[in-house]
Amino acid sequence: MPRQQNGEVQRHTFAVLVENQFGVLGRITGLFSARGFNIESLSVAETEDPSVSRITLVTAGDDMILEQVNKQLNRLIDVIKVTDLSEEPHVDREMVLIKVNTEDFRRAEVFRIGEIFRAKIVDVTAKTYVLEVTGDEGKIGAVIDLLKPLGIKEIVRTGKIAIGRGQGAM
Repeated sequence: MPRQQNGEVQRHTFAVLVENQFGVLGRITGLFSARGFNIESLSVAETEDPSVSRITLVTAGDDMILEQVNKQLNRLIDVIKVTDLSEEPHVDREMVLIKVNTEDFRRAEVFRIGEIFRAKIVDVTAKTYVLEVTGDEGKIGAVIDLLKPLGIKEIVRTGKIAIGRGQGAM
């Protein structure tokens, strides 16, 4: 997403490489909390090197806030590298599990919507389906919008993960 000017709020996705040590995630979330910044999405896992973890986080703010977030993250001792993926070509995905009512006539409609969005049905009971959907934010939002009128019982989302395009690596 390109940066907007004139103090407008925009969302940015940061990829943060950190030392895989106890307390690192707490220090990063504490940094956001202490400064009144909100984390909209957060995903953390080990990388190909078990001593390094990658944190993908999404936050929103104007240019000044986003620049401050980047600088503050870089100052933390266990942070190896911070990249604002919103500034470069990247691929992002999210996964969502959606539990939907499927009593009687709804079953075929839920199945049809799932097929359109290439969702997997990962659990079936007499009254519900659980669909697994993977995609970008637009796709996730669209499937949720179509399933809402049918009776969504529960939604669980992973948060966004993202990676830069091309041969370069963080």
